[in-house]
Parts: sequence; C-alpha cells; structure tokens
Amino acid sequence: MPAVLGGPRLPEYHTGEDATSHEVAYRRLRHALMVGAIAPGDAITIQQLTDELGVSATPVREALRQLGSENALTMLKNRRIRVPEMTRARFDELVSLRCNLEVYAARQALAYVNNILIDELERIDFLMDDAVEAGDWEATVLLNQQFHSGLYLANPGQLVMPMIESLWLQLGPILRIAARRQREIYMIDHHKDILVALRANDGDRLATAIEADIRDGIARLDPEVRVDE
Repeated sequence: MPAVLGGPRLPEYHTGEDATSHEVAYRRLRHALMVGAIAPGDAITIQQLTDELGVSATPVREALRQLGSENALTMLKNRRIRVPEMTRARFDELVSLRCNLEVYAARQALAYVNNILIDELERIDFLMDDAVEAGDWEATVLLNQQFHSGLYLANPGQLVMPMIESLWLQLGPILRIAARRQREIYMIDHHKDILVALRANDGDRLATAIEADIRDGIARLDPEVRVDE
C-alpha cells in the first residue's frame, strides 16, 4: 500500500523572507520530491500539507497544480494527490532522456567554460565528497545538482535547463532507495572525469563522462523496489 504523508515529512528548505505562501508551498514540496523525501506511490492530502507548511489551502492547491503540470504529481479522482509509481519502463525512459539532454547541454556549454568556472565546479565536487563521507544524503543530492547545473548554465543561451530539472524532479522520489546505497553509488567519481574533460576542452570525453555519471549512479537502481523492503 502506498504511504500517506502524515506528520513532519518535508525537509526544511529556506525559501526567503519575501517568499509568498504559494512559493513556500511549491519550493518546500518540490525540494522534498527532488531529494527523495517522498517515495513513489506516496499519497498526499491538501490538509496534511496546510498543517505542516502553516499556509492556507489555496497556495497549497496552486503548488500541487504546478507540480502536477511538471509531471511530478498525479491528481486522483477522489481529490487526493499521489507521487507517480515508478515502473521500469518509465524509469528507463527518464534515465535515457537525462543522458541525451545533459550530454547535449554539456556540449553546448563547453565553449563558454573557463578556468574560474572549472575551479568552482571542483570546489562543489570536493564539498560533495565530504557530504558522501558524512552520509549526508540531502546535501549530496543538492551538490550533485549544483555541479551539473553550474556547467549547463554556463551557456547563456541555453533553453534546456527547465527540461533537465523536470527529469530530476520526476526521478527524485526514487532517491530514497539510493540513500541506502550512497557510498556504493558514489564509489566511482565521474565528476573528476568531467573536470579533466573541461580542462582539456574535449567534448567527446565530456559527453562520455556525463553519461557515465548518470548511468553508474541512479541508472543502477531498481525502480520497482519499495523503500521499506
């Protein structure tokens, strides 16, 4: 049976003092999905979210509608909301899309990469190493996303980042499975290969390293294993 969100389940996420109620609801819930705090198949109710977030039902509904349009949530007929189940076919397609879009984004960004950016990405990777060593899964996920987005956003004309973030969001819920295997998944650090490729301005090596980073990480998971198994 899918779990129902009840009690404090959403991790803390600072949205800024000027954030509207809708922004608070959207960012907190999006963050929770992105870092795997809610598993595939979990059900959510508006009342549970209003109680936890301390906002009214209207901004919660708006946030849920927005996340539904991003394919992160499914609206059920009984007005309940559920994180979509992750089938093998859906998982394989999402991973394949990640590989294709992120390799494309990296190649397009390569012409705009400089040593200052590479040094910053290296700094992020060192922080990620520390997070893995400390067993801090949430920090590991966020730093990994920061590393990749930092590279792709080097291209000032990029249009692909919203699509990539949508894929991260849809894959996020299965990261609860990955959290139990954090050290195994990050045993091979392909970020180092990415950095070497960037310093050499080698597009083919960069593409290989990006795809290996994705496939040797999340792609090795079994998406149909329940978190409580």
